[in-house]
Amino acid sequence: MNLVLLAFRLMCLAWLWPVTLLNGSHRPNKRRHKDVYLGENSKNQHGGRIDFKMKKSDSTKSLLIKSEQLLRIEDHDFAMRPGFGGAAIPVGIDVQVESIDSISEVNMDFTMTLYLRHYWQDDRLAFPSSSNRSRTFDARLVKKIWVPDVFFVHSKRSFIHDTTMENIMLRVYPDGNILYSVRITVTALCAMDFSSFPLDTQNCSLELESYAYNENDLMLYWKNGNDSLRTDEIVLSQFFIEEFHPSFGLAFYSSTGWYNRLYINFILRRHIFFFMLQTYFPTMLMVMLSWVSFWIDRRAVPARVSLGITTVLTMSTIITGVSASMPQVSYVKAVDIYLWASFLFVFLSVIEYATVNYFTTVEEMKKLKGGKIPANFNATQTMAFDGCYHDNDIDLMPFPELPSTPNTERSRTATLRNSRNSAAEPPPTEGTRLRRKKSIKHNLSFIMSNSYMIDSYSRVIFPMTYLLFNIIYWSLYSSR
Repeated sequence: MNLVLLAFRLMCLAWLWPVTLLNGSHRPNKRRHKDVYLGENSKNQHGGRIDFKMKKSDSTKSLLIKSEQLLRIEDHDFAMRPGFGGAAIPVGIDVQVESIDSISEVNMDFTMTLYLRHYWQDDRLAFPSSSNRSRTFDARLVKKIWVPDVFFVHSKRSFIHDTTMENIMLRVYPDGNILYSVRITVTALCAMDFSSFPLDTQNCSLELESYAYNENDLMLYWKNGNDSLRTDEIVLSQFFIEEFHPSFGLAFYSSTGWYNRLYINFILRRHIFFFMLQTYFPTMLMVMLSWVSFWIDRRAVPARVSLGITTVLTMSTIITGVSASMPQVSYVKAVDIYLWASFLFVFLSVIEYATVNYFTTVEEMKKLKGGKIPANFNATQTMAFDGCYHDNDIDLMPFPELPSTPNTERSRTATLRNSRNSAAEPPPTEGTRLRRKKSIKHNLSFIMSNSYMIDSYSRVIFPMTYLLFNIIYWSLYSSR
């Protein structure tokens, strides 16, 4: 009986052995294939361990594909504007000025950073939405759709900020309305008038226009009228912004027609205090310093000459410094008038002393030739350090009696005869005036013999004339 049970067990074991081998051979293969699959998806994992939750697909990629499918970008040709062949598409514009970075008088331009926003409708981008919420995208989607080709007229340089990504925003609404915003820094030309510089006011404008589409294809307009232009609090070092306002116009090109053009106008008034400290006050001081020579003795040649030359050279330096910071314009500026008029006053003070010195020298030479200075006069004791005689140090002695000669007797007789004839003439009647005409030569000789009076008059004439010039100058240019 035991032999029968043993034989039965062996038969069952022999029957189950192939099945066990077959199942064992398939199970390792499945594990190996699974390991290979996981290994390919875990190349970047640390330690080779895999979180099975990461096996889900990339949600960002799937959402981008869904958005492109939702906006049906592949179904339309966005190389053409919306409503191609029909009426002009209206594109609203509003601008927020962030800052005015610099204003250059030499290059006659300004640099501005602003947010430029476009508004238009493109039915091709409309999508169904139960919540009526918009979708926002960055610059990657902007390159796949149509956007207005607005550019800045008379711009020299411009760029879109790209830190950390391009500062571009695209917002699409379910009904197809689009908001396209971009942050731009632009350097544009400003035609400045420096005839009143530095008491000037400059009118600058930034102009926007479509490059390819004329008024038959695209109509630019300010979206909210005068409220379409907003500004942050802008503080400039040399200017005060008086006004910001938008305007609208048309521009004509002979080859392509009429284009809509938008203007961002702003008025700049220059701060005068900087130029008062750097230009006007030093100039006034140099002019007043040149008047000091009128109180210095006319025979102190080194002192008066050195003072005059110093003031002239200082004025030349001021004029050169102001001209170097200004554009080379062909008209006269207000600061040029003031500087050159002041330079003229300084130069005339030098010429005044040259005249005084010349007349003094001529006067003393006449005294030497006239014999009013005796031969035994000690010149070394009375000679000034400039080489000229002092009037108070010269003792004017009377002429010595000359011996009588026939010629001298004859001249005395003629003098007595003339005096008798003049005494015999009747006196002038009552009511008549005796007028003695002084010739120019006589007046000139009087000035030459009294050259010290030139300094006395100059002490009054120069300051009063310069004061009158300042009153006229500031009243004329401050009222502009």
